[in-house]
Amino acid sequence: MNLNNLKPAANATHSERRIGRGQGSGKGGTSTRGNKGAQARSGYSRKIGFEGGQMPIYRILPKRGFKNINRVEYNAINISTLQVLAEKNITDVNLEVLVANGLAKKSDRIAILAKGELNAKVNVTADKFSAKAKEAIEKVGGTATLLHAPAETTAE
Repeated sequence: MNLNNLKPAANATHSERRIGRGQGSGKGGTSTRGNKGAQARSGYSRKIGFEGGQMPIYRILPKRGFKNINRVEYNAINISTLQVLAEKNITDVNLEVLVANGLAKKSDRIAILAKGELNAKVNVTADKFSAKAKEAIEKVGGTATLLHAPAETTAE
């Protein structure tokens, strides 16, 4: 088998419909475009959202809300997941470890939440911690380190 002798399977292709080649073809005359009007002419294109003259849906429905371009999405990891990692003898948890275990992507920002129980000492580095999660990690002797510590502002 070579690239020059490849062809589609039997009955997989259909012959092209030849339009406007005489009345005997059954597709002559108006060439399946109907009689007169803009749609029968060449160069016609219907504008997006046009519904034949009735009020289009995008004009009927009200505009609501907005898309916040400054929104920051976090991948939530619960402390019950940290416990599972600790049972695999992983004591230092960071983005690379989570990616290696299929819990996050390299581009994710990580937030640690307090669902579940944590019984093992784990050192966690993440972008965000809930107050209860941080408390639970430190209660068993682990550390909760913020990846990007917020800049301190001094009031003058």
